Amino acid sequence: MTFDRSHPYVRNNTQGQPTFRIADTGNPILQPWAAARMNADNREVLAGKFAFTARSSCWPAGVPGFLVFGCGARTVYFVQTPNEVLMINNGDQQVRHVYLNVPHSARVAPSWYGESVGHYENGDTLVVDTIGLNDRTYVDNYRTPHSTRLHVIERWRMADAKTIDVTVRVEDDGAFTVPWSARQVYHRSDEGPLVEMVCAENNANYFNRDIVPIPTSATADF
Repeated sequence: MTFDRSHPYVRNNTQGQPTFRIADTGNPILQPWAAARMNADNREVLAGKFAFTARSSCWPAGVPGFLVFGCGARTVYFVQTPNEVLMINNGDQQVRHVYLNVPHSARVAPSWYGESVGHYENGDTLVVDTIGLNDRTYVDNYRTPHSTRLHVIERWRMADAKTIDVTVRVEDDGAFTVPWSARQVYHRSDEGPLVEMVCAENNANYFNRDIVPIPTSATADF
């Protein structure tokens, strides 16, 4: 998705007054219910409500939302083991588990990050197949919803010594009229070791009652 041309998006720390994202809901790939939900959200934001983002609200980003968590400007750390790859976003230590060289489970219970299985192709490309996502996340920072039928295939490849190129294919006939593709590029960071970052406990707003509440869980995901 991109912004509505009548409400241009201006990022923080750029020229001009920063704005919230107002989605262009005329995109023909959206199922009617998805466009209607986004229109309702646009109206609330234009009326003064804070626009939801997973990063600012300390919620899990989901997949492929992980790729734009924190506007894609956060550092992502990788831990490689023989059986899995861990992807850790330093925004508030959001963690993805990619299990290597195994099939998907026969029955996958929907969860925030679903079930990701992967394998390497040609020695330099990590192919990640993700299913079993709940419908409580968004696929991007324009608050584009999806259904539990969401299926995401990512291809992570080192383009050079300082760049990772990620291509994404999204399939969800419950929310979109056609499959679609996207691309994200990461550049090597010299940020150093991962440090603890407080998010949920630091997300208080004592003057605005319509802010998204701090996420809580009655039971563990696994």
